[in-house]
Amino acid sequence: MSVKGRKIAGRGEAMATHYAFGPLEDDIIIKQRLLTRTTTTRGEPPLKKLQKKFTSFAIEIERDTENYSDCERLAKAFLQELKTFELPLLKSKAVIDANLREKENFNELKDEINMQILQAQADIEDLKKQLEESKIERQHKEECEAIRRLIAMQPPRSETQKIITELEQEIAMLEAENTAASRTMDLRRKQFALLLHVVDELQNVIEEDQKSLIEEMRMAMDEQKNGVEDASGGSEAMAVD
Repeated sequence: MSVKGRKIAGRGEAMATHYAFGPLEDDIIIKQRLLTRTTTTRGEPPLKKLQKKFTSFAIEIERDTENYSDCERLAKAFLQELKTFELPLLKSKAVIDANLREKENFNELKDEINMQILQAQADIEDLKKQLEESKIERQHKEECEAIRRLIAMQPPRSETQKIITELEQEIAMLEAENTAASRTMDLRRKQFALLLHVVDELQNVIEEDQKSLIEEMRMAMDEQKNGVEDASGGSEAMAVD
């Protein structure tokens, strides 16, 4: 639908666009032009002209006078006008047929484009899935590469096994030394316990000996004391006597 409009500019500034007709009036005018086969709003419509030619021809025929020449002239004018009116109709029919074919082609093209769009969307979804799978696969490869580098940084297995064997031997030696040290400690503990027991026994014996010696000395002193007393008593008795 063509819309007539003009812009009014004043003082170097763009003014608002003013339209000669509104959208509804434009539709009415276009429909009227199609029905009357007119292309402009000025001049007499071709259908009205054709109606006038036919009316003039019909009125001339209904007259009782002998007016064959006028009837023939009006008939030729009507036929000429009819041909003139028919030509745009044929053109319009051709345009309509072409438009219908174009519409069918457009519909087919539209369906094909819609199918291509759907296929493209499906392809996009598949590519998204493939992209996600590729990302995951790449991540796994990067992790494997990092693990491989860590493994490559480690010493060879033979060297590692040799170190493990040496460590196991050293552990065995340490365990043997630990066992020997434990046995030595047990022996020393037993010896020390025996020594303490012997010391206790000796201390008891010494105490008993000391007690016996003290008892003997006390008894000796008692005997000596008794002997002295006996001697002093005999001297007194002799003195009395």
